Amino acid sequence: MDKQKEIVKQFVSGENIHIAPLGAGHINDSYKVSIDGKEYVLQKINHAIFKNVPELQNNIIRVTSHIKAKLTEKGVTDIERRVLNLIPAKNGDFFYKDNEGNYWRLMDFIKDSKSFDNISPALAEKAGEAFGEFQNMLADMPGEPLYETIPDFHNMESRLKTFRKSVKDNLAGRLSKVQNLVDEIEKRAEEMCLPEKLHREGKLPKRTNHCDTKVNNVLFDAAGEEVLCVVDLDTVMPGYVLSDFGDFMRTGANNGEEDDLNLNNVSINLPIFEAYTKGYLKAAKKFLTEVEINNLALGAKLLTYMQTVRFLTDYLDGDIYYKIKSREHNLERSLAQFKLLQSMEENFSEMQDIVKKAAE
Repeated sequence: MDKQKEIVKQFVSGENIHIAPLGAGHINDSYKVSIDGKEYVLQKINHAIFKNVPELQNNIIRVTSHIKAKLTEKGVTDIERRVLNLIPAKNGDFFYKDNEGNYWRLMDFIKDSKSFDNISPALAEKAGEAFGEFQNMLADMPGEPLYETIPDFHNMESRLKTFRKSVKDNLAGRLSKVQNLVDEIEKRAEEMCLPEKLHREGKLPKRTNHCDTKVNNVLFDAAGEEVLCVVDLDTVMPGYVLSDFGDFMRTGANNGEEDDLNLNNVSINLPIFEAYTKGYLKAAKKFLTEVEINNLALGAKLLTYMQTVRFLTDYLDGDIYYKIKSREHNLERSLAQFKLLQSMEENFSEMQDIVKKAAE
């Protein structure tokens, strides 16, 4: 950890620096740092994914500064536990670039906190309220829209364009095996591009989105009772609220696994869907338009469809993007996601009724 210690010294001074790996993140490498009783999180930013680190860090500073101002207005006293706090490097930037071209950042460690990987209706409701309030606080953030850290990340038209090229090129020679699934994707393409159409018509606004609304991106207090803050802000950028809503449902309201081999396990968990919707709209209906609310349930289908398309695209390309456990892993993921989509389609009327009731 000698290298990491030298990186830490670019941000803060002190003796007795202790560093240990933290978590098992898929994107960035994280470490817990202790210096003379003060604790931090050190991260090496994956600049292969986040290609413009200065803009990425500027996004996070804008978001966290605005949230701090909102919390101060409300009279919140423990702000240091309610929002991430980045530490500037000694050169004044909120990142440090080492001599190998790697980018690093340091932030305060939020003590006496925990996150969850497993979900329950009670936890889903709290997570929904956390992400709803996160969007609510950022709804009036001044200035230009945030930088798109991953351009067209949740743009279905763009994802389909890439998918269709992969179908045409058939680089891995797998098209004949999945032609039926390709046809099913095309049957739904027009409906799933509706948000982009509504946006062009001026009916669906882009807002500041989190874009990775998993339950483990909400920090709770040590007892697991009270939400502290939303974390993992690398993908915070402009988007449709229905995408954030839908992404949670795709990951949190699935009775099966994302790559479940037993498709009988895979279906929409309506109690989770209802609980999250209730919590989300409790906070978010303060600023959402009627068009946004009316399309939240579509967002659940959209993000599940989008992930089906992304997994199948990678399968057709020869598995060049996602890490795989076996040769057929991306196909297994595609089939499981498509099964979840079918379950959502079968339960769509009830999902819409849940949203309507929660919005009253």
